[in-house]
Amino acid sequence: MLPVLAIDPKHVWMLMPDGGTTLRSIHQSDRDIRHWHKALPLYAEVQIEISRHSHELLTLGVPDQRLAVLPALYEKLLADTEALCIDLPEGLTSDEYQRLREFTPPFAALCEQLASYRIPETLQHDDLHSSNVFVRDGHYFFFDWSDSCVAHPFFTMVCTLRSIAYHFELVDKAPELAQLIDLYLEQWTNYGSRENLLDAFKLAHRLGMVCRALTWYRIVSDLDAPFKKEHAESVPGWLQEFLNHPGDGGWAKAKASA
Repeated sequence: MLPVLAIDPKHVWMLMPDGGTTLRSIHQSDRDIRHWHKALPLYAEVQIEISRHSHELLTLGVPDQRLAVLPALYEKLLADTEALCIDLPEGLTSDEYQRLREFTPPFAALCEQLASYRIPETLQHDDLHSSNVFVRDGHYFFFDWSDSCVAHPFFTMVCTLRSIAYHFELVDKAPELAQLIDLYLEQWTNYGSRENLLDAFKLAHRLGMVCRALTWYRIVSDLDAPFKKEHAESVPGWLQEFLNHPGDGGWAKAKASA
């Protein structure tokens, strides 16, 4: 991480040193996916290290989207029908909304199932793509943690894999994506076998879409009306992704939006 040199609480500003060049800028010239071969294991190490301080983060006010509270957050989100834009062009259909409501008990069961793998919950970026990674002198720096929360660590990869698939024009389940998943999960082998970690990853990938919807819900709820309308499709859109996920280990749709 880049060190914080100074803060201005009144304006909510931070001053940090120059981080270097964004990874996205580098990708535009060299198209080398191997940068992620180094960045993703490093990010996993950060998550593992920070997992020991999760309760401190929660005390400091980092949003709590852990598996134990996720079912209640899911129900609360579904109760805000205005945010779901039901039967509007940018929102859920009435049928989708009913299906999501009926899925409330299975959703809680999926959270319990993922928790049973006993992978420590920690800080997860929830917007980790190439524009939020600096590269300087061969080192990688992760920044823009404004979407972050304390949650299951693997939720991060929902956004990351989707962004990588889009910018490298990779199809879903491409071997390049599978390799990135292996490199990321290799750092977590103290918490299970590769088979178990991959099973947990598949489950987390689907539940992570609800985490992403909740993150957008937190962001959109604080926006002024014109900007709220501009991003109105973000919350229902991620719920639709969750609802229509095939459950077969598909990792990424090649879309820019995350």
